[in-house]
Amino acid sequence: MAFNIGEFRSQLGKDGARPNLFEVRMNIPAIVSPGAASRKLTFMAKTAQLPGSTMGIVPLQYFGREVKLAGNRTFADWSITVINDEDFEVRNGFERWMNGLNSHVFNQRNSSFGSATSYTENATVIQYGKTGAIQKIYAFVGMFPTDLAPIDLDWGSNDTVEEFTVTLAYQYWEASTTT
Repeated sequence: MAFNIGEFRSQLGKDGARPNLFEVRMNIPAIVSPGAASRKLTFMAKTAQLPGSTMGIVPLQYFGREVKLAGNRTFADWSITVINDEDFEVRNGFERWMNGLNSHVFNQRNSSFGSATSYTENATVIQYGKTGAIQKIYAFVGMFPTDLAPIDLDWGSNDTVEEFTVTLAYQYWEASTTT
């Protein structure tokens, strides 16, 4: 196939999806944060990903030949980068959530987190088009934080705002275009 810029442009009919047109919506459990952190997170989530998944393979041997069958699907952890404000509202919410899962001092779970449904939350990442219309929605089910990254401090970091990364495990995701 010869190079043809016109053909390429015709296939890119809407000028391509933009990675900066997204929004994250996630509740931090009300037990540890009464709502302000969840509302603020929508504005402070600077980076996220549209999720992927991996299909396992079940190999079988037949007359010296490997036959591959579809196995179980797995879902990699999901990470977001959050802009930190001086009130530390979002960071405090994640710290309290993780402390409720396993306290720093006593190595115990908060009694309010008695079951998995009490310490997990659902989240969505919404991809918008250039006109502001929703293009796709991913819903994460049964999410909880597994890693809260440190915030680097540096006397030489002028004219910057603190950021931190949160890694979350979840059970599975659903997309607005899958059933």
